[in-house]
Amino acid sequence: MSGGGRGDNRGNRRRPFRNRQAQAGQKGGDREQQSSDARRAETVRPDYTAKKADSQLNSGAERPQWIPPQMSNEPIPVPECPYCGKPIKDMSLAIADKNTGQAVHFDCIISRLSQGENLESGEVISYIGGGRFGIIHYANPSNPQVFTIKKIFEWENKENRAEWRQIISDHFSVT
Repeated sequence: MSGGGRGDNRGNRRRPFRNRQAQAGQKGGDREQQSSDARRAETVRPDYTAKKADSQLNSGAERPQWIPPQMSNEPIPVPECPYCGKPIKDMSLAIADKNTGQAVHFDCIISRLSQGENLESGEVISYIGGGRFGIIHYANPSNPQVFTIKKIFEWENKENRAEWRQIISDHFSVT
């Protein structure tokens, strides 16, 4: 077994590369073959220049210190919902309005969509992700894992990100 039985290939790095002719007992008298074998042996041996470069770098060179970005000191804005007129206290639960892009309560959008749709028994309007809402039909209400989406409402435009989202994200992520 190559590697001395360790299984981690450590032994292979210590031995020079041997060509197949030499292993089969044939002598390769070709000078070009011997030089290519020497090149292969050089590539197998470890290279200590990387360690030397690291030690030179740490010995006297001054590295600039990383300074973390500063968090915004401005308070998070509390806009009013254009649908109900109440302030939106939790902006993480706000959704951009379909037409204006203003922040709107999540529940206000669901109630507005519910008013325009005739929901049958076992159907609810729910957020399905990606700025979309949908009419969800539960065939068996006792098993909420089995459902079908009957209709999808595209609400937020994926290409046009609302400006207020950038302001909010600056308060939570500065890198």
